[in-house]
Amino acid sequence: MRNNIRNISPWVWVPTLYLAEGIPYFLVTSISVTLFAQLGVPNSEMALFTSLIAFPWVVKPLWSPFVDVLRTKRWWVLTMQILMAVTVALLAWLAPKGHFTIALILFTITAFCSATHDIAADGYYMIALNEHDQSAYVGLRSTFYRIANIFCQSLLLMLVGWLQKRTDIPSSWTFALLLCSGLLALMALWHTWQMPRVESVKLEMASGQIWREVGQVFAEFFKKPGIVLALCFMLIYRLPEALLLKLCNPFFLAAREQGGLGITVDTIGEITGIGVILMLLGGIGGGIWASRTGLKKAIIPMALCLTLPCIVYVYFAQFQPTAFWILSLCVGLEQLGYGLGYTACMLYMIHVADGAYKTAHFSICTAFMFLGLMLPGMVAGYIQEAAGYLGFFWIVMACCVPSIVVTYLVYRKLEK
Repeated sequence: MRNNIRNISPWVWVPTLYLAEGIPYFLVTSISVTLFAQLGVPNSEMALFTSLIAFPWVVKPLWSPFVDVLRTKRWWVLTMQILMAVTVALLAWLAPKGHFTIALILFTITAFCSATHDIAADGYYMIALNEHDQSAYVGLRSTFYRIANIFCQSLLLMLVGWLQKRTDIPSSWTFALLLCSGLLALMALWHTWQMPRVESVKLEMASGQIWREVGQVFAEFFKKPGIVLALCFMLIYRLPEALLLKLCNPFFLAAREQGGLGITVDTIGEITGIGVILMLLGGIGGGIWASRTGLKKAIIPMALCLTLPCIVYVYFAQFQPTAFWILSLCVGLEQLGYGLGYTACMLYMIHVADGAYKTAHFSICTAFMFLGLMLPGMVAGYIQEAAGYLGFFWIVMACCVPSIVVTYLVYRKLEK
């Protein structure tokens, strides 16, 4: 029930809420890879542990009911933002000094806070806005989540590279992470003032009732027709990407004599920024494509688009280009293919989740998707160290085969 006295426009809090949702996610899943690679952590350990710290997004459906009924969504949002600001500030001081184990613990805490923040922010959005406004502002929330992606994977890396030319690697990362911590702290203060109080505090269910409800949701999910094939798709479809994600930036940073490209962090930020923009266009274009042709006609071409990143990295490792325009063009094509391919995955999960518990079931689908990214990522570094970069990217290319096969099996089951 809405009990806010002030009439606060969603334009005031929706953009910053989804910036605060995106920044810690990309810090944990992407920036941690580049940070540890620059600090000299071997690829095997880096890929293993940066995959493990993403585990909270796999299991977050298990505690989402408690976020629903304990305290308010607003309280969870503010508390998680404050905790994330603190943990990222601690990371800023400790991670660049080589405290690898402590940094992993802090990244894991940040991940748990971020996953909880996702649950609370999305729930608050649905409570604070009526159905019409939810539709009206969905584009705004998506845009600012994507801006968080561009900020972390492009602008932040450009800043780190610029600082490294003037200071050193540890100092550059300390400053960059303190900047992220400061942004999260400022957004927590802003939301304390500007997020409407739209809920009353009450405990709706006892603990036993909550777990019975969770059990019912999971039971109904696993009773869905064709669920085994659907789970195989969620676990296998993004296999090539799962391997690539952990080694892209280490490959860019590695010396040319080691099989890498030997480019600087700020250059990575520049070419990634171009790539992320094309990825967003691919996602938008994929959505329009599927809406006009239907998922059945679009899913196999979209799955084939997911092979573009693999082709690009085989080319990179084989020929080791140096021209900025070639690197930017190839990364742009790679990200465009990823955007189209990822859209197919999201649309299929929406299709699987449809029904009485569609919100909870979609959350379970995304958990399996994250598991499909986490497990291959854990071994990616070991494969690369054994095969070298060129051999590793050929192995990734071969992993496109099971991805396309499972897509074809899904295609045969789809009606439209």
